[in-house]
Amino acid sequence: MSETPISGYVAPGLEAVRDAFAANFEAGEELGAGFAAWIGDQLIVDLQGGWADKGKSQIWDTETLVPVFSTTKPISALVIARLIEQAGPDITYETPVTALWPEFAAHGKGALTIAEVLSHQGGLPGFAEEIDPELWLDPPALAARLAETPPLWPPGDGSGYHPLTWGYLAGEIARRLDTQGRSLGTVLRQEITGPNEIDFWIGLPPSEHARVAEMKRPTALPELGELNEFKRAAFMTKWSSPKRGGAIWKEIEIPSANGHGTAAATARLYSVYAGTLDIGLSETTGTALTSSRSHRQDRVLPFVIDFAAGVMRNSETVYGPNRASFGHSGWGGSLGFGDPDRGLSAAYVMNRQSNILQGDPRPLRLISALYDSL
Repeated sequence: MSETPISGYVAPGLEAVRDAFAANFEAGEELGAGFAAWIGDQLIVDLQGGWADKGKSQIWDTETLVPVFSTTKPISALVIARLIEQAGPDITYETPVTALWPEFAAHGKGALTIAEVLSHQGGLPGFAEEIDPELWLDPPALAARLAETPPLWPPGDGSGYHPLTWGYLAGEIARRLDTQGRSLGTVLRQEITGPNEIDFWIGLPPSEHARVAEMKRPTALPELGELNEFKRAAFMTKWSSPKRGGAIWKEIEIPSANGHGTAAATARLYSVYAGTLDIGLSETTGTALTSSRSHRQDRVLPFVIDFAAGVMRNSETVYGPNRASFGHSGWGGSLGFGDPDRGLSAAYVMNRQSNILQGDPRPLRLISALYDSL
């Protein structure tokens, strides 16, 4: 038996999920991790294991928060869906972004719709020209810079994954959609996570910083395939990202990349995509959120991706066997998904990051054990 501390709960009949979770540790693939699943309002799996720090002095428990990186994106997309719902019939996913943000029209971007921007079709995966990396820590200033930046391909002509810039675009759209001018993370807290007692944050207050797990970065670069100008702008320049992990990085809102939560909280938010958590979306808005917007070989990631308005459709069955599911992965291996046919949602979080962009075997084993046991 492994000496790694493992705790938590699995519903009767799901013991194989606990075994798969323990096996990841026994194989030496984890430092600390959590895995959770909901069916409807029932938490059927809530597992914690390993250590929250590299020195292995802090046990990973139910209070441990961890950054989930791009697994944040579909959660941010829920906020925009709610704000569109509240805006009334004059604002839809087909509304041009410039109706909210006139400055965004620069360099031929004026026809881009909210849905096209949220499905990574804006041509702004990063900055081809050098910027001060500190600009990433000032979201309004970074959003303004994006508004004046020329797109790298014809706007609306298929996807090129926006790893970080997506969040600044989404954050600015959310702020302008909200009648009070609130930030996306504030709306999330006040209208979704707070009322539902969900321990997930975009913009983490200092009072919660002590709960955050220490990340162990991957030792190898991800496999991006043949490099091109889009991949270089998104990932490969000295100015393509901020310094991650410090107090400022935790506190500011980056709706594409710095959501912090537990596995149970992350999975609960993905319950919206499973159709089992009501956040006040009509069928019309929910359908518009999850409809296919671009299904093609992505320009930045080396995958064929079926993008909806901020969430991936499971056409390649990365997120369980059901192609009708919706999900997203985050840097290092985290993921979340919702299966509307089973009313099932799940999430995997960890602090030992791998270099696998999508399809990390650790959560795939857990998802396989979960479906095999249901």
